Amino acid sequence: MASKLSENGMYEGSRLILPEHREAYLAQEELQRRRGKPVLDEQELHLIEEAIFESYQECRTVTLTVFSPFDDEELRGVVTSIDKPSRQIKLVRGEEDYSFIKIEEIIKASI
Repeated sequence: MASKLSENGMYEGSRLILPEHREAYLAQEELQRRRGKPVLDEQELHLIEEAIFESYQECRTVTLTVFSPFDDEELRGVVTSIDKPSRQIKLVRGEEDYSFIKIEEIIKASI
């Protein structure tokens, strides 16, 4: 007769995962998928600032790629305000849809 503690007996085959342990495991997996912010060179920063300024001056639509630790977000709109002290821009995407974006978080911009 096989022991209940070995050879896939009753105790070994009835393992449970507590909800707290499952949540902790999923949180740990989420942290491992987190990425670091890419380092941009001076030329890329200059191109980003140029595209932002051109959108502000000429009311042209600009496409911005905003960094996020898990998945980058791509936003299209017109820059209507540039706040130099806090280094933020106001991007209007529709009639009542706008967002404030920190310039440091922008990793790509194109007109």
